[in-house]
Amino acid sequence: MTKKQRAETVIRELEKLYPEVPIPLDHADPYTLLVAVALSAQTTDKKVNQITPKLFEVAGDPFRMKDLEVDEIKYLIKEIGLANTKAKNLKKAAEILVEKHNGIVPKTYEELEELPGVGHKTASVVMSQAFGFPAFPVDTHIHRLMTQWKLTSGKNVIETERDAKKLFPEHTWNKLHLQIIFYGREYSPARGNKEKDFLTKMLFEKS
Repeated sequence: MTKKQRAETVIRELEKLYPEVPIPLDHADPYTLLVAVALSAQTTDKKVNQITPKLFEVAGDPFRMKDLEVDEIKYLIKEIGLANTKAKNLKKAAEILVEKHNGIVPKTYEELEELPGVGHKTASVVMSQAFGFPAFPVDTHIHRLMTQWKLTSGKNVIETERDAKKLFPEHTWNKLHLQIIFYGREYSPARGNKEKDFLTKMLFEKS
């Protein structure tokens, strides 16, 4: 199979497997999605979903978040990794959202990436899943599988994102990046038994 054929096979097979893909992080609006994605760094989505209901009950918008002390935020998110840094970032980001954007999450990469704790991947998730802009956020599952499928050189996530955008039609991006994440978790974990990884076998059985 050529690289183009492998990319087409990935799209076809993942669409069969995951015709519908829920957003893994529980949220109610762009702000709570932004917070959830920022919290998910070096932490599982499952753990984030366990702690955000209480957090959002207390501070589900930037106006209430900015009024909390850092220690209060840290206490609410203490079960996840890097809680101290994330608490400081949440408070500062909320202050910026209120001061510069009237409490509204902006719809540009540049403005999102100005917020503390918001890198390109987090901004891409918000642009894609909250606002519907075509984006291809690359997490560790996507980076690993794109490399495994020889659809990228695998040097870094920036190159992986660039290669994905060249290979896959734009209209597939918002759904496909989630489908790859779901496939990685269910069929091709980074550690453990990969016997279920039928797609990798399919891509290279004739190579």
